[in-house]
Amino acid sequence: MEPLHPSDPSRIGGHRLLGRLGAGGMGVVYLGRTDDGALAAVKVIRAEYAEEADFRARFRREAEIAAEVDSPWAVRVTGADPDATEPWLATAFVAGPSLAEAVAAHGPLPLRAVRILGKAMAQALAVMHEQGLVHRDVKPGNVLLGMDGPRLIDFGIARGGEHTALTSAGAVLGTPGFLPPEQAEGRPAEPAGDVFSLGCLLAYAATGRLPFGTGTVDAVLYRTVHDEPDFGPEVLADPELTALLRTCVAKHPDIRPGARELDAALTEDTPGEGTDWLPDPVVATIAERAAALLALPGIDETVADPDAAPAPGTAAPAPSRRRFLALASGGAVLAAGGGLAAWLALRDQDKPGTPAADAPRQWVIGVHADLSGPQKAAGQAQERGVRLAVDAFNSHEDKPFTLTVATADDAGKADRSAAAAAGLIANRDLFAVVGPTGNDSVIPCLELYGESSVPLVTVSALATTFSITDRRSFFQSCPISSAQASAVNLQLVGKQGVRRMGILSDRGGDTDTWQAALLMGRTIGIFAPEATYYGRVVPRGATDLAPVITDLLAHGIDGVFYTGTPAGGAKVAGLLAAAGFRGPRAADYTIAGPEFLGAAGQAAEGWQFFTPYTGPEAPEVAEVTRAHRAAYGSAPDIWTAEAFDATRLIIDRLVATAAGGVRPTRAGLLAALTQGTFRGLAKEYTFNEDRQLKGNMYFMHRVEGGRMRYVGPAVQPVAG
Repeated sequence: MEPLHPSDPSRIGGHRLLGRLGAGGMGVVYLGRTDDGALAAVKVIRAEYAEEADFRARFRREAEIAAEVDSPWAVRVTGADPDATEPWLATAFVAGPSLAEAVAAHGPLPLRAVRILGKAMAQALAVMHEQGLVHRDVKPGNVLLGMDGPRLIDFGIARGGEHTALTSAGAVLGTPGFLPPEQAEGRPAEPAGDVFSLGCLLAYAATGRLPFGTGTVDAVLYRTVHDEPDFGPEVLADPELTALLRTCVAKHPDIRPGARELDAALTEDTPGEGTDWLPDPVVATIAERAAALLALPGIDETVADPDAAPAPGTAAPAPSRRRFLALASGGAVLAAGGGLAAWLALRDQDKPGTPAADAPRQWVIGVHADLSGPQKAAGQAQERGVRLAVDAFNSHEDKPFTLTVATADDAGKADRSAAAAAGLIANRDLFAVVGPTGNDSVIPCLELYGESSVPLVTVSALATTFSITDRRSFFQSCPISSAQASAVNLQLVGKQGVRRMGILSDRGGDTDTWQAALLMGRTIGIFAPEATYYGRVVPRGATDLAPVITDLLAHGIDGVFYTGTPAGGAKVAGLLAAAGFRGPRAADYTIAGPEFLGAAGQAAEGWQFFTPYTGPEAPEVAEVTRAHRAAYGSAPDIWTAEAFDATRLIIDRLVATAAGGVRPTRAGLLAALTQGTFRGLAKEYTFNEDRQLKGNMYFMHRVEGGRMRYVGPAVQPVAG
């Protein structure tokens, strides 16, 4: 929970506000407390949206829908005011992690727990569906695990069937990875869509992975519509559950069971009012959340509503410990894994006179990276970039504080990412983290960093979306991978005159690489109206590329773009050279490197790559190259300069928030990173509302003399 901002109200509709649970483009969710001590999540919509008559009608309908859902497994509505200047809706507060957070932190649930969870959620959906309502966004982030069982939350996009006209035409509401095929194609939402989403949710709970994979939105939606789900060995070990989930995620809605049928087919008891169905680590997390209720502050005075603050010399009324223990399910906090003791120890750490308070506090920047796995070269390069930036800052005599670096190695494995994040977050002196190295490590850790308000700044995880994950603290200081298509088209079509592009997509590469090929074909006409393309797809594992190249050349291509693997790229380069093709040739940046250069030999000459990094030869990053040689005796690898810049960005904002000698909070640094512009060595860093880098700058490299030579920044699209 973050502290209230000065501009926040102190009260809303009889709720004393204690802090912020989250915020987004639509509004803010606060933690509130009624006069009798009951806690509530209070969702407030920004006034500019409330000015729209249709939106206010939708919000009123949302409040009515949520109030109609009477199920022990759906969060209860406690109040609402759709007619307020800023409409609000209050629901009972559940002191526990979301399913997404629990799986990220502690791994998949046992299959028995998955079946119990599925039964509870099926019952909650059945109540909605019998009232003619559709939730539309059943996902792990919308299921909370509390002391008295799971709760389905967030009816923010739920609609009754008769009110679908309030939804914009063609709008796709929901979360990629859980969105049913019919909604992905723009068809109306039906109860069967919620069952599909629940099937995906249960598969995720059992495996920790999305059944239709990750990547760009287009890629996930394409696989949802056309591919079969990947349940993995965890689910396949239970043939009965596998068969049931397959019917839930059937492509055609008519094949899926109804919510009541699904409830009946899951032959387990419902969770009851306890946590014995969950693994011990998850129970301990729930207990710690419940114990933290004891530490809730009194009401904060805010500029927006100073009259609601306590009178001078008086304290805000706070519920007794007895009251909160009662709210936490009859004292279960005390018996569930030491959560209360852990909270008491943390509470006392900063009291004056205690050893922890007397010791100087550190100022720590973390590195979450692959330091020993398949991407260890990139991870180690980024760690060095962070250390170089910290050393440069610490070398100043007038620095306001001294920084240190902490590292966590996830070995490039998704199932080690959450543990790496938890280890860093446990350091109370940690302010921000640079990483992770690759896309696969992002999803398991985002909930953890977000819940702790720790800014996470990646320099090499370029996916356009990470599906279910909470981006509240995630910053992509790198350009997103899908923007590569524009960089290539601008250069080859816009500048080098290609009018018939040959696009060869080798499925041996990862999802993001063939998405680049797809986007190039879709957008090529933007850069030259007369330009066309001819595309070929090579199945995974294919080795004979000669017929494909012959076919491309027979269709009159005058330029080539290849995505796939370094070995495949080298074969394409050799075949084109043997055929005498001399038109512009480019390849996805992921294959640039020694393997491609060594295998292609002379045929690699002239090939172009558009990369999200500069490289050690770029004059813009000469400062980093000199520092790296001095510290490590060699030139830096790729990504070192980008990690150096990301760290300087964090330090710049940390210094600004520490002005006046006050030690900032993680949340304060997080807010500072969303504002303003920072000038790095090779580009400016300004983030959009999704915390993605504005500008999407790529850099051009060309093979000359058997090596990769840096050319300079790629041509950028004209604004507007």
